[in-house]
Amino acid sequence: MIVDAQFPDEQTAEGEFKRQGDAFRSWVTADGSSGYPAASGRYHLYVSWACPWAHRTIIVRKLMRLEAVIGMTVVDPIRDERGWAFREGPGHSLDPINGFQFLSEAYRLTDSRYRGRVTVPALWDTVTKRIVSNSDDDLMRMFNSAFNQFTESRFDLYPERLRRDIDDLNEFIYENVNNGVYRAGFATSQRVYEKAAHRLFDALDQLDTRLKSRRYLFGPEFVETDWRLFVTLIRFDAVYHGHFKCNIRRIIDYPNLFGYLRDLYQIDGIAETVNLDHIKRHYYITHDDINPTRIVPVGPHLDLTAPHGRERLS
Repeated sequence: MIVDAQFPDEQTAEGEFKRQGDAFRSWVTADGSSGYPAASGRYHLYVSWACPWAHRTIIVRKLMRLEAVIGMTVVDPIRDERGWAFREGPGHSLDPINGFQFLSEAYRLTDSRYRGRVTVPALWDTVTKRIVSNSDDDLMRMFNSAFNQFTESRFDLYPERLRRDIDDLNEFIYENVNNGVYRAGFATSQRVYEKAAHRLFDALDQLDTRLKSRRYLFGPEFVETDWRLFVTLIRFDAVYHGHFKCNIRRIIDYPNLFGYLRDLYQIDGIAETVNLDHIKRHYYITHDDINPTRIVPVGPHLDLTAPHGRERLS
């Protein structure tokens, strides 16, 4: 076992980070056929502003105007050996639904035998008193369509005509970018780190080229893939470039990716989902094996509200 790894149980003998799978994969459905019927006020989302996987679900909840339908509680960004905690503080709070002190309590109530890592997001069902899902992939899809009867939003982030292409590009972005930064940052050997870093930047180069002639990844309208990429891009220069040693280039150095990032950030409601204070404090303080001093950098100062000029693209 690699004793100096961030998550030893998810590290190979060669020093590569292998992320654990999602533990709970039930579904909320519009017709209730899954046993979890869509309903207003029944479900509650536990998240961290800091976590990119949770951030995806926060964004879809915002875009689909589900704030009054699905409640949300934010955990303390500083995670210790006890896991994600509910504490009062700027941008986070106690748990108003169950009075949990730690998210691990929700996991144990759902499965008393669970021994894996406790992660966000987690969707809690207030009726059955258990976690429905801790899969951000599944929750994005549920929020996209299962609650349509309770919202006036008509976004479709997973249009049927693009589903195969969306799934393929999602996989590419996950393997090389979303999880790629973690493979580089959590590597415990030079060879593994370099391989992950080069794969990451090869993928970013390809995505920058793709975005030269189109506003979003699939054309003039954003889909779920854009938001999957956004959550990594928004953290990149502030965290991954330095903390995870993903430092061949910054996102600000990419002419198309940086404009694309600003474009997405400026969509109504999205800036409200970005909390760089939580993001930076979580990574730089929690990962004390990577950053033993736990000093949080003051920068970078990125102007995400500057004009992006991408409206002209189709």
